[in-house]
Amino acid sequence: MSALRDGGIAVVILNVLLTDGSAFAVADYASYRAPNVRILFVTAASFFSDGSIFNHVVNACAYVPVATPPEDIAAMVEHYAAPI
Repeated sequence: MSALRDGGIAVVILNVLLTDGSAFAVADYASYRAPNVRILFVTAASFFSDGSIFNHVVNACAYVPVATPPEDIAAMVEHYAAPI
């Protein structure tokens, strides 16, 4: 949250199942504090595999399995962090 307050972030990578806190609270704060920040969700859960996470999180840009190779996630971050 403090990194979002300080600015300069284009993409946040969040695990849907945070052990300490709520990924949705972080995403909601990001949409309020930094509306242009995109949220890339990673998870081992399947409960949003239908794409409904995009209905709940305005700034969600991707939803990928936690087993996604890091280089693929890095490519998505590079893509979503590019100026529009």
